[in-house]
Amino acid sequence: MKRIRFLLPLLFAFAAGVSASPAAVPTDSVYQLPVRLTDQAGRNWSWNERRGKPQVVAMFYTSCQYICPLIVDSGKAVERGLSPDQRDRLGILLISMDPDRDSPAKLMSVVKERGLDTRHWTLASPPPDQVRSVANVLGVRYRKLDDGEFNHTSALILLDADGRVLARTEQVGSKVDADFLAQVQKELQKH
Repeated sequence: MKRIRFLLPLLFAFAAGVSASPAAVPTDSVYQLPVRLTDQAGRNWSWNERRGKPQVVAMFYTSCQYICPLIVDSGKAVERGLSPDQRDRLGILLISMDPDRDSPAKLMSVVKERGLDTRHWTLASPPPDQVRSVANVLGVRYRKLDDGEFNHTSALILLDADGRVLARTEQVGSKVDADFLAQVQKELQKH
């Protein structure tokens, strides 16, 4: 009995020290890019923290008056096409291409104005010197104009739980892209 009392703490200590390590990030994952984002709540985090849950990702900027509101509408259209349970298993991440102006307060103003549910939606900015890298890994093209506005791709990108690109759509607005929605639903069936 003394031997068991002596070994039990050692077994617990060993078990606590040998936890299952997470699988390596796949080489074709966007999460291979080491970037930190600051969200609408002012929280700074590594974007690979999104790993583990499928994501719909897009790039935007808060002062955009034309395409970016349609990108938000597209995300809302995807949400409307999902059951409440499916919505809970999907993240929607909008990444700013204008971090110099898109402070947490500006991001939060979009959240409030557009009625975005922060249980599902996150608006975030990368450091200015990493915007181009994020855009490249997502296949988003953009250029800053002299007036401070941007010409940019208006894509929604579906990532699997490990950050691999599964689908994309450039159809924006309140009418959902049926093929893109079907890909989202198919991916959510796995989770």
